[in-house]
Amino acid sequence: MITYVISFTAAVLFALILTPGAIILARRWGILDHPGERRIHSIPIPRLGGAAIYLSFWLAVFINGHFNRTILGFFLGSTIIFIVGLADDIKDIRPLYKLIWQIIAAVIPFFFGLPVVEKITLPFLNQVNLGYFGYAFILFWIVGLVNTVNISDGLDGLAGGICTIAALILFWSANRIGNEQASYLMLALAGAAFGFLFYNFHPAKIFMGDSGSMFLGYIIGAVSVWGLLKTATLFGLVVPILVLGMPLTDLVFAVIRRSWKRLSIARADRGHLHHRLLDSGLTQRQAVLILYAISFCFGLAAVFCDYDNWFMAILLVIINFVLILQIMFRRFRWHKALARGDSK
Repeated sequence: MITYVISFTAAVLFALILTPGAIILARRWGILDHPGERRIHSIPIPRLGGAAIYLSFWLAVFINGHFNRTILGFFLGSTIIFIVGLADDIKDIRPLYKLIWQIIAAVIPFFFGLPVVEKITLPFLNQVNLGYFGYAFILFWIVGLVNTVNISDGLDGLAGGICTIAALILFWSANRIGNEQASYLMLALAGAAFGFLFYNFHPAKIFMGDSGSMFLGYIIGAVSVWGLLKTATLFGLVVPILVLGMPLTDLVFAVIRRSWKRLSIARADRGHLHHRLLDSGLTQRQAVLILYAISFCFGLAAVFCDYDNWFMAILLVIINFVLILQIMFRRFRWHKALARGDSK
């Protein structure tokens, strides 16, 4: 237990110490996010937070001595993801090139012992052999989560808070099945993201950029495969899906929305959940806190699943989907009550 506390605390402290340095360097090097059509902020904001998150996480992992061949694969793959994201923050990279590098980064852990999901146990179907589809599934999973977290990084503190919640739930799940290495990694990630939030929550002093959001998604995707999916049970699939249920749902809606309009699915727009909450009259903080609550409820549903309380799990998921649909179809009305509360 003490080593768990050390992992989390070390990552938080590293983030608190390194992020101010990233702010200074970003201003000196001109790595800034300038206001624009899709931007919420009105002044240039440093966009080098991903470097602080990346360094905080790996320093916390290294000083605790939790390192093996598989984690080396994660380190190499995540470093590629971080560099590609940083390059995109400095000078935009074409979506196709980013996707190619994301796939390369997702493949690397295979050469360092990342287990392949060869078969999975499903209710009423017993064991289903995946064969080579196991490799494709893991690639799709990691690349999908990289882009899921990336697409959720639209408001101050949003991606960092969601990933903190997700990492803590995944820590609990990995620890429950006895995977200590995955537990340490998830705590370190939660600590790095949480420490960064002190500078990223509205009004943000720094953004994590693609280098940060893609890195967070990569670690969550890779470690969830290693720590949970290798249990080869339905629960191993349910937990990582539920803990990122909110951004995954937002991503699915984005793909459907853009395909319906015959636009490229890689084309950015202002139709995401956070944009629609702002359009309903909420402040950034209010919108972020609501999305935090939705993410927490998804994570809580995963916990109920583990305790075989499927009624509560399904109930929470249904409530979340009803709320998400209200937001997506612009039927969200709570902003009036929230606005009245802020005015008092």
